[in-house]
Amino acid sequence: MPNININLGSLIDFKSFTPAKVEQLYVQFLNNFPSQYQPFVSGLFALLIIYTVYRIIRKDFIFIIVLVILVPTSIPVLKSVWVGLVAVIKYLFGI
Repeated sequence: MPNININLGSLIDFKSFTPAKVEQLYVQFLNNFPSQYQPFVSGLFALLIIYTVYRIIRKDFIFIIVLVILVPTSIPVLKSVWVGLVAVIKYLFGI
């Protein structure tokens, strides 16, 4: 059995995580499937995202309304939480 060692830091550069990088990762994911199945995988993935968003909105509707009202004041807090979370992930993966 081969030893597979994957360093997530080499797969995802957390310093420059942009929508273009997400698109690139998605294209790499799609390339794992034969070309005739790629439209079906994309459709299934889109349906999964839509279903997940629907479940979140249905379950936490009041929370989302409160979040939308409080987002302008919470952006600095969210940025500091994000920076802390990225620092923890970098530490855990040895980046």
